[in-house]
Formats: sequence, C-alpha cells, structure tokens
Amino acid sequence: MTIRFTVPGAPVGKGRPRFTRSGHAYTPEKTAVYEERVRLCWKIQSGKGFAGGVPLAASITAFFPLPKSLSTKKTAALDGTPHTKKSDADNVAKAVLDALNGCAYPDDSQIAFLSVRKYQTAGTPRVEVTIEEAGT
Repeated sequence: MTIRFTVPGAPVGKGRPRFTRSGHAYTPEKTAVYEERVRLCWKIQSGKGFAGGVPLAASITAFFPLPKSLSTKKTAALDGTPHTKKSDADNVAKAVLDALNGCAYPDDSQIAFLSVRKYQTAGTPRVEVTIEEAGT
C-alpha cells in the first residue's frame, strides 16, 4: 500500500519545544497549526493507515517559495534549484512525520527509510509526501 498527499502552503519545520514558567513543555503555535494542516490533508486526500510493526519508507519533497523581490530573470533561473536556507530538512520531516503519529501509523518509529528533498519554486509552495511499506 502507498499513501500520497500534498500539503499546500510554505513548508514549516518542527519548532523547538517552549516551556512555561512552571516548566511545562508545549509545542509552538506555528508548528501545531502546521501539523494540524498535515493531518487534515492526509485525511482528505488519503485517510489510509498502516498497521503497527510494519517497516515504512517515507519520501518528503518540500517546495519553498522564492522571494517576491527577485527579478523575473533571477526567479526563472532559481526555479527548481535546491533550497539551502531555513527550515532544515530534518525539521520539515519531523513536523510531517510527528503530525501523522496515531493517524497514518501508530508511531513514526516505523519509518525505516527516509528521503527528504528541498527545492525553491516560483510556483505553488507545498510539501509532497509519499509513505509506503518498505521493501525488504
């Protein structure tokens, strides 16, 4: 089985946990909102899930928007090139995989193989996610 879905909007990396004055940890609001968007897109576009104990392979491709201040010529030259600025690839993957915990799979520890790519785009910013059972 293979799950494919797209999360529209600029990719958001997992933020560091924040702490209250009393020492309780919480997820930053920006991260929590993005994780909810990931869950909603998964539910609408696929809604399928994997059983526990099955090794999975995940492929995440993030398309970051180019700055609007760039000239048309520069935008055309940079479209589709690798993105080397923030957010880090591992933080983008963590936000997506953590969001799907308990939905698409019981725990993200099932992900045995992970591929993350980051590109710049003049088109629509988005994250494309593919999760499938890992071939042995």
